[in-house]
Amino acid sequence: MNNEAEIIQQVNAFIKDESLEWEEVAPGMKRKIMTYDSRVMAVKVAFEKGAIGTLHHHYHTQIGYVAKGVFEVEVDGKKQILKEGDAFYATPNIVHGAVCLEEGMLIDIFSPMREDFIS
Repeated sequence: MNNEAEIIQQVNAFIKDESLEWEEVAPGMKRKIMTYDSRVMAVKVAFEKGAIGTLHHHYHTQIGYVAKGVFEVEVDGKKQILKEGDAFYATPNIVHGAVCLEEGMLIDIFSPMREDFIS
């Protein structure tokens, strides 16, 4: 892991979307890491219709906010349809994932930050 001094240097008081690059992460999915420090990370994830955020788990707490579109979200074996303005909460190590039903965007917040996203 980077030491905390290096991580904190990645944080700016203001984040301009146009200055950030998209990173392809899966078919029909791309992300922008908006900002982070060692305790928290904000990530924008764009989905094409039909794109799948496969079921997975990690030791981070995650909140996913639906900024645009419609998603079928699964958390701990339970599924719900979420639309713009809705959110989900995944505790550490809970299996979760999403299928994009209508082109959309999630804003994911992780605590602590996802080291694997920047390595």
